[in-house]
Amino acid sequence: MTQPFSIAIHGGAGTILREQMRDELKASILADLEASVCAGYKVLSESGDALDAVVAAVKVLEDSPNFNAGKGSVLTNKEMVEMDASVMHGKELDAGAIAGVRHIKNPIELARDVMNKSNHVLLIGEGAEEFAFEHGYEFTEQDYFFTDRRYDQLLSMKEKGLFALSESKYPDDKKYGTVGAVALDQHGNLAAATSTGGVTNKKYGRVGDSSIIGAGTYAENGNVAVSTTGMGEYFIRKTVAGDVAARMRYLKEDVHTASETVIQGELKEMGGEGGLIAVDAQGEIHFAMNSSGMYRAAIDIDGNVSVKIYANE
Repeated sequence: MTQPFSIAIHGGAGTILREQMRDELKASILADLEASVCAGYKVLSESGDALDAVVAAVKVLEDSPNFNAGKGSVLTNKEMVEMDASVMHGKELDAGAIAGVRHIKNPIELARDVMNKSNHVLLIGEGAEEFAFEHGYEFTEQDYFFTDRRYDQLLSMKEKGLFALSESKYPDDKKYGTVGAVALDQHGNLAAATSTGGVTNKKYGRVGDSSIIGAGTYAENGNVAVSTTGMGEYFIRKTVAGDVAARMRYLKEDVHTASETVIQGELKEMGGEGGLIAVDAQGEIHFAMNSSGMYRAAIDIDGNVSVKIYANE
């Protein structure tokens, strides 16, 4: 008998304004989300591993300029791209992560290789890239990542001395840009993956929750896989992904209750805006957010596809 399998993905949560969402942009974003979740589902349907499924899904989002990861990453104060990513496989609690890389087209692939081909969990900056090039990665010029939209955002932020936009030109300028995926495969394995370009105008090699196991990413077989998106500093302080897993493990809460309690509870009270995606050991999927929207998509255990943007849909 085939075990149930399912997958969910996100492209970031936060303030996403309907009135500024042009039809053309909306169609492009929805198409990318559907392509991402279908890429991951294809791996699962062919009896592939959950980790490979979430990496395949995240790569689609990293390759799109619509999301703050890979190609669409935001710019630092020095007008560079610095990207973070992590993966976790639930069977042996294996994990891999990278932070502050500048010349890697798909950081999520590098995070998986750190897990599979090194004795470490987290590599940063030049060291992470040295590891990458030793394992056959191509050097990707910064020009590849540069988009007019992100440059306009950076100039706006610099003028105001901010790290989050106070006024929006695009419908999601106030969105916390992270992408991620969670999946349950036919072998009962759970996996999670998260990737980001961080925050616009960041300084000093700032790293958020996306590369932190237990904050932005967590997976544990028999329990849950989680990927988060939001105000990274708060998500690190509340160890959001690990907290969901712990509530399910020790309090025996279901995935819906645990996710909502964490996102709508102390995290929100602290001022931490954002959301998460989670899938449990039975393939049940939940999206939680305390923001007006989250780019998201899922294919459930019955093969039903859903693609959504706003919190109230």
